[in-house]
Amino acid sequence: MIDGLFNGLFVAEGSSDMPIADIVERMFFDRGVVVRLSTPDFGRLGRVAKDVRSRLVAGAELSGQTLDFVVVHRDADNAGPAARRMEIYDAVGSLATKPSCVPVIPVRMTEAWLLLDEGAIRFVAGNPRGRMPLGLPNVKEAEDRADPKQILAAVLLQAAHVTGRRREALAKRFGQHRRQLLERLDIKGVVAELSSWKQLVADIDSVVAEWASDQ
Repeated sequence: MIDGLFNGLFVAEGSSDMPIADIVERMFFDRGVVVRLSTPDFGRLGRVAKDVRSRLVAGAELSGQTLDFVVVHRDADNAGPAARRMEIYDAVGSLATKPSCVPVIPVRMTEAWLLLDEGAIRFVAGNPRGRMPLGLPNVKEAEDRADPKQILAAVLLQAAHVTGRRREALAKRFGQHRRQLLERLDIKGVVAELSSWKQLVADIDSVVAEWASDQ
């Protein structure tokens, strides 16, 4: 167990990604480290540019405390994970305080993490006992799909097995359902077999080792 509470800042791509902060906190706790991530409401500062450095600076201002580390979520998209890591580390390196950094870079999108739990998808879609085949990718395919967001949206509708206005209403709640799936993500389940998840684990382990060596 590493003594003390470590304060961090979480910067996400969108509001429905906020459950990732809880996931990272749990992963640190599993390693005997207590962390607390602030999740800033950038709306309080008016218009904040969407580049990583601007959001880090704005988030640090909102948190009002010295940051031990930052967690930055960026989908790899077509840029690829290496380019995203460079983008994140360059932004963190430009900060005066030089906090530790944990990049969270799903390949290609966060939705790839959510396509692996059929039971959770059926539950969130409101039809947990459904039997309609969903054609979900397996763990070797999930990170190769070109548009996992579109796939997840279609799969949720298929799992719900509804038509007409109910189907239209369900489609409009995609962001809500996506967030629920992140909240239900089993961090020790099949998602742990993905390359992007293994990298996240390695980055958290690296920060934990860094802090341990300082004590």
